[in-house]
Amino acid sequence: MHIHILGICGTFMGGIAAIARESGHTVTGCDQDVYPPMSTQLESQGIQLIPGYSPEQIRLQPDIFVIGNVVTRGNPLMEEILNRNLPYISGPQWLSDNILRNRWVLAVAGTHGKTTTSSMLAWILEYAGLNPGFLIGGIPENFGISARIGNTSPFFIIEADEYDTAFFDKRSKFVHYHPRTAILNNLEFDHADIFADLPAIERQFHHFVRTIPNNGLIVANGRDQNLTRVLQQGCWTPVETFGTENGWHAKSQDNNAIDIYCHEALQGRLQWDLLGEHNRMNALAALIAAQHAGVPVTITIEALAKFKNVKRRMEKRGMVNGITVYDDFAHHPTAIQTTINGLRTHVGTEKIIAVLEPRSNTMKMGVWKDFLADSLREADQVFCFTRDAQWAKTALTPLAEKADCFNDMNQLVQAICGIAKSGDHILIMSNGGFGGIHEKILSVLKK
Repeated sequence: MHIHILGICGTFMGGIAAIARESGHTVTGCDQDVYPPMSTQLESQGIQLIPGYSPEQIRLQPDIFVIGNVVTRGNPLMEEILNRNLPYISGPQWLSDNILRNRWVLAVAGTHGKTTTSSMLAWILEYAGLNPGFLIGGIPENFGISARIGNTSPFFIIEADEYDTAFFDKRSKFVHYHPRTAILNNLEFDHADIFADLPAIERQFHHFVRTIPNNGLIVANGRDQNLTRVLQQGCWTPVETFGTENGWHAKSQDNNAIDIYCHEALQGRLQWDLLGEHNRMNALAALIAAQHAGVPVTITIEALAKFKNVKRRMEKRGMVNGITVYDDFAHHPTAIQTTINGLRTHVGTEKIIAVLEPRSNTMKMGVWKDFLADSLREADQVFCFTRDAQWAKTALTPLAEKADCFNDMNQLVQAICGIAKSGDHILIMSNGGFGGIHEKILSVLKK
């Protein structure tokens, strides 16, 4: 088939494109914003990218249009598809019908940690020789790609997003995946553009739980009361918990080692370089899910010791004159605080310069205005790019002289580089490309 994907440069739709191409389909696609690493990955696979949503793209005459949830009514290409009654389908539905059917799906859901946990799980199964397929909302450094079909394996790992499916299907994406193994990492309010409140998200997670068979497994964060409420709404599947002493848990040791326990029984010691309690929780979740797929704990610990993390998750982008620049995807106050705290544990008293772009729809709406300042307190200096979130200037006033806001990118870069000194750590946080600020800062620092 020839499929044409609208919104192809999002991590999820880009993954679908890669899998469809690997499956032998002809794949083309379009998007409004095209930037690495997804654009680079797609072009390297021979997938033609068309900028914008011009109605003339119907002349490609694909067998079906696959619609990403970035596409809305009023989109000129979508309007032409509707006017001509051409065949179209959502990305999650296409994936379910063409790839996930008859696979052992391992789905990773939660407000935070989906990408990292999915990447850990895929790597564990790969290390164990199980050759899984996967579709992940980022690029695991152990693989260098965000998606592959894994035809020789029954296992398929998918990052299970609670965001809505498409403009014509307002259910959360994850209800399409029908996993046998499901991780529920955590649950907080987010996506204020589509959910009215936390109970609305909990209801979608309950719908997800309803799709998991009773011969499957739910791996749940035992510390999260919101997830407890979800499971209390109805659960027909065995549950294993992590993060508490009555389930799987980890205890930190010296030199970045952690001892892993199931109840009171020591299962082994993991030596690794990842930072923060959040990554220890991610590792526990991946370990339990991998065990359900048949991977012994000893093999999982060996695999996690060789896990290289995910691009844009505390990714070191460069060091100039003793100044280190990191890139991270954090865009929710909890993730921002967790990321900064993890770096603080690693660098001690060395200066952390946090640079934030409030870019997500929820951020732009100002939903987190009362929580943003607290999430950034562990940083020594804070810079915020407020072009799309003017509310942030007021929200950061509790940080006083420690925080500066800019609407102009060049002025922002110059201000950051003007205070950075050898031994400092510049932590850049955004869920988008942030205008290539990482390379701009590194370039200015070299002068």
